[in-house]
Amino acid sequence: MKLELRATRLANGLRVATATMPTLESVALGIWVGAGGRHERAEQAGISHFIEHLLFKGTTTRSARAISQAIEGRGGYLNAYTQEESTCYYAHIAAEHTAEALDLLTDMFLQPRFAAGDIKKERGVIIEEIEMYRDQPQQHVQEMLNGILWPNHPLGRSLTGTPETVSTLKRDDFFSYKATRYAPAVTLVAFAGQVEHESTVAQVGKILGSWNARRPSTPRPVTVRSPQHAVTVLGKDIEQAQLALGLRLFGRHDPRKYALKLLSTVLGENMSSRLFQVVRERHGLAYSIHTSVELFHDTGMLEISAGVDAEKLPRAVQLIIGELKRLCAQPIGAAELRRAKDYVIGQLRIGLEGATHQMTWAADNLLNFDCFIQPDEIITAIHRISAADIRQLARAVLRAERLSLALIAPAAGTAEEKLLRAARCRLA
Repeated sequence: MKLELRATRLANGLRVATATMPTLESVALGIWVGAGGRHERAEQAGISHFIEHLLFKGTTTRSARAISQAIEGRGGYLNAYTQEESTCYYAHIAAEHTAEALDLLTDMFLQPRFAAGDIKKERGVIIEEIEMYRDQPQQHVQEMLNGILWPNHPLGRSLTGTPETVSTLKRDDFFSYKATRYAPAVTLVAFAGQVEHESTVAQVGKILGSWNARRPSTPRPVTVRSPQHAVTVLGKDIEQAQLALGLRLFGRHDPRKYALKLLSTVLGENMSSRLFQVVRERHGLAYSIHTSVELFHDTGMLEISAGVDAEKLPRAVQLIIGELKRLCAQPIGAAELRRAKDYVIGQLRIGLEGATHQMTWAADNLLNFDCFIQPDEIITAIHRISAADIRQLARAVLRAERLSLALIAPAAGTAEEKLLRAARCRLA
């Protein structure tokens, strides 16, 4: 599978990427900036996400309603999201309206109004969003896990901030943060669909080629040691306990990331995975159980999350750790490894069929690796991974002392000591 990818860097450092998909009649386009949650000081927590919201509230020439109508009035879609290391503003629209969509996105990006009234209203909206996530145990427990995996570091904080930090942010803070963190050197405009590279670069250059700003400082590296058996428990008025077991790992540039993806797939990424079969199908201890991998520039994590009856938590944790032990002790069988590889490769191929996905692929590649990585390169790397590679990785990272546990349970302290003992079981 080979994507038709091209990139050009403008004189001011801004990059333009295209993924040409000639059979499509639409274009997905987005602006990425290397500013996210890990670039914020503690007292600014949530400012990247707050700015993402405010850019939809109006520019010096457009109202909030005019912004939404410019895309939706042409049958398109407009959205944005904030991550730990970047923020993205994007649209998907019929190809003949690409120029109008680009004009809109760049206007939002360069000339936000940051009106006092909008800030006041959106502050209330974001505080409600924060409370909404806190009322969702599956979301909240992940934020709790982040807090103990990266203590006293921006990666350990919620992207939305807290009601306290959001309440203290002033209008000048938004202008200052944007002037400091939004710059051509860390900005990328990506397109996918019915696009021609040279004319697209020229179009972007006319609008953004004269934009100049100093390159931002690099984010604070992760220097704190991995936690040792960290456990945090929150009691809430809920019927089902939510747990998140996590291990802090290497970053996205580590070549072991492909073996890690296969390990995670075997362990718990689908219904045929070991954890799903053992914890849910065989023992009936959980409705949902899942593993996931998240990698940043210099660090990462493997997370196992599950919803379990509080009385069954110790047994569920013991079964999970038993499967971690098994990955360390025994190599994966040939058939299971083949299924895991086929699953990862199939998901990769399916996930790149749409314009928005290829746009995001192009942007993420350039932002994170400063080059394009073709899907075929990843597929080749996955095929090369052996059962011995996965077992070696498991033995290196699945260590008892590196396990951390976040738990939201129906009552404070529910089975905490039992859970702590289970989490400290030896993996060797």
